[in-house]
Amino acid sequence: MPDYPTSDHRTKRLTPMTTLLIKNAYIVTMDNRQTEIPDGGIFVRDGFIEQVGQASSLSSTADEVLDLKGHVVVPGLVNTHHHFYQTLTRAVPAAQDANLFNWLKTLYPIWARLQPDDIFTSTQTALSELALSGCTTASDHLYLYPNGSKLDDEIAAALEVGVRLHASRGSMSLGESKGGLPPDSVVDTEENILKDSQRLIEKYHDAKPGSLTQVVLAPCSPFSVTSDLMKQSARLARQYGVHLHTHLAETEDEEQFCMQMFGHRPVGYMQEVDWVGNDVWFAHAVWVNDEEIQVFAKHNCGVAHCPTSNMRLASGIAPVKEYRKAGVNVGLGVDGSASNDGSHLLAEVRNAMLVSRVKEGLTGYSLSNDPARKLMTAREALYLGTRGGAAVLGRKDIGSLEAGKCADFFAVDLNKLGYAGMHDPVSAIVFGQAFNVDYTFVGGKAVVREGQLATIDQGRLIEKHNKAAKRLLAG
Repeated sequence: MPDYPTSDHRTKRLTPMTTLLIKNAYIVTMDNRQTEIPDGGIFVRDGFIEQVGQASSLSSTADEVLDLKGHVVVPGLVNTHHHFYQTLTRAVPAAQDANLFNWLKTLYPIWARLQPDDIFTSTQTALSELALSGCTTASDHLYLYPNGSKLDDEIAAALEVGVRLHASRGSMSLGESKGGLPPDSVVDTEENILKDSQRLIEKYHDAKPGSLTQVVLAPCSPFSVTSDLMKQSARLARQYGVHLHTHLAETEDEEQFCMQMFGHRPVGYMQEVDWVGNDVWFAHAVWVNDEEIQVFAKHNCGVAHCPTSNMRLASGIAPVKEYRKAGVNVGLGVDGSASNDGSHLLAEVRNAMLVSRVKEGLTGYSLSNDPARKLMTAREALYLGTRGGAAVLGRKDIGSLEAGKCADFFAVDLNKLGYAGMHDPVSAIVFGQAFNVDYTFVGGKAVVREGQLATIDQGRLIEKHNKAAKRLLAG
């Protein structure tokens, strides 16, 4: 285990080459005009974009010049919800066909065996997968800390991979003995939770443009924390100016729990504990009504849409179209790699588009040809994965390829068998099967190069990860 970063980490920056030139690619800027530039290029200086335009109009020299002819270049994808540690418990037989509450009850005892090195290893596995799928910024929700595990383990691992991390200090304080869902063995005292939350913010949180690490306060869910912890976490977060995150309205089970325990539906309960505002975003938010969507819109709450996980656990389909119509910021989340069993964010873009179309079909689209009714497009889905995710996390320095923003992007070579015959270079990477990307750059530094991880020894990581996973399941 490497030494953890000191407080000096807050000012630490990526150390890319001084300048980088990408040329001859199809550039998808995701700017306000949705500009796309065939034969385009990007000029990067010290980790930030200096110019975007026709390749012929940019400087021809740089410390590194990368000719990406035949590639489409897209802003780095933003993952707004994940549980990295769950890569260790993928496809566990007893949990394969369960809904959320039963799935959790099956896996809680296994997760109670996690060690600090397991957090470190699983973080590197998840972030490596994400980088190979074009992700450059990821928010992770770590809400249990058995056997001396800390969020520090995750932050240290992420620094080695080189993907930007919004590290959510999750928590569970409402065990079975107090009416909650998790066993008492995986919950903590509220005093310890709040004390550690403050420590982590002061040690790691960096709000500056281009930051690698930001800290989020994230009590796990209405069924695993008390109302008092929700209120105190909100106060602490606002004292330090950090964001708040939790699971919400994921299933009908949760809705019934909130009504019985708190006398409110999940969204009403959030209002009761002062969990609405532009510093709050919710994971899933499937089971909401029109009035509750307007609450999100009024208070500028964000939503992390997790289409694959919602399908995997039979949770339902989030009303993304309605959210966006109301002006609610929506990003995408891979969610736990045991409720998805993968960490491929480009696949999540595809599934977001497809499940939106399924919902349209269930509500009458297949019966009519109403020209006013539109399906989610490939570009709209990409927007959710880029600009949408950046807005949800409250970041203005990522999400699009524009001068002044972080040089975060991925590139896909369209000269692959699976893209043969595609007539639109942008839609190709959404409608087609989700292959691994060819390049991923974070702050002008290659994390993936020519389809291979550039910062991590993949073979060694897989070996270490599989060993840890077998130990966990064996008990």
